[in-house]
Amino acid sequence: MNGLLRPLLAFLVCSTTSAETIRFDRGTLGTLPPGWTAAMTHAGGEPLWQITRDPTAPDPPFVLAQTSHDQTAGRFPLAIWGGASIRDGEVSVAFKTVSGTVDQAAGIVWRYLDPNNYYIVRANALENNIVLYKVENGVRLSIAPKGMPSRSYGVKHDIPKAQWNTLRIVFKETQFRVSFNGVQVFETEDHTFMNAGKTGLWTKADSVTYFDNFSVTGK
Repeated sequence: MNGLLRPLLAFLVCSTTSAETIRFDRGTLGTLPPGWTAAMTHAGGEPLWQITRDPTAPDPPFVLAQTSHDQTAGRFPLAIWGGASIRDGEVSVAFKTVSGTVDQAAGIVWRYLDPNNYYIVRANALENNIVLYKVENGVRLSIAPKGMPSRSYGVKHDIPKAQWNTLRIVFKETQFRVSFNGVQVFETEDHTFMNAGKTGLWTKADSVTYFDNFSVTGK
């Protein structure tokens, strides 16, 4: 390649890639932080997303918390980041499950179109597993990891309760790669949603979950 072209190509790649980390240190306690929108898949009590304090957070003192205790089993609270829509990239977040009798779950949403159409990967501290789903027209279907039977339901994995963990998803075209606390746990693929979409956070039922250091890189 002509040496004069390399800097130009590098600039073009960088100019189409965005990266941002939100630490929830801007905003008012007890409110949804600026740039975020609350939503929900299915019926039930309204989600309650708000900035709260946690001195144990990776970047203290503020975190984003889903604090509603509504026990409707099929209720999925969402917090959607209003940043750029992305097709390919990665999202990671630190989370801590605080309480929940029906569920203690934390999830990342990507290629989000609306509350009934998106991908989500979630870790569950009651079930001790990590599962990747698509939500299509309001129907949530799990996507089996590569190398496992088609009916496989994610992977079993210890999800420590009441302590901070990190979940990460890398997505490019139809390929998805899931990591937990810095270790890759599985890969899978799906072609349902191929266009760019928003990213965000997800919980289920009465999960009270704290989030910090929401990081998005994509194009």
